[in-house]
Amino acid sequence: EVAVSWRPSAEFAGNLYRGEGILPASPRDVWECIKPVAGGLRTKWDQNVKDFEVIEAISDTVSICRTTTPSACMRIISPREFVDVVVMKQYEDGTMLSAATNVEHPLCPPQPNFVRGFNYPCGCFCIPVPG
Repeated sequence: EVAVSWRPSAEFAGNLYRGEGILPASPRDVWECIKPVAGGLRTKWDQNVKDFEVIEAISDTVSICRTTTPSACMRIISPREFVDVVVMKQYEDGTMLSAATNVEHPLCPPQPNFVRGFNYPCGCFCIPVPG
């Protein structure tokens, strides 16, 4: 069961969305499916993520990443590419998070056949619950 909520953004003409759910799995297993890493599981199950690559590793927790999406609606919507600075962190209580926002990077100019997308600050949390 997943609950999705939204509210108007104070920063742009659109909405902010939040999805929440409890999965019968360990936080580590869930995190393996959603964490933003090259060669990760996200491209295998998420039809909206075609590829994910690390452009530059700034540290072991911060990187510049490029995500591509496939075309949609019988190619009416062009493939997109997003370049973000991503931080991943694990807390003492077992919570894992990734947070990202749009960035420009000299090693990743806009690529032909893609529309450059822009991500506002966003992220995922994986929070252990008792039991």
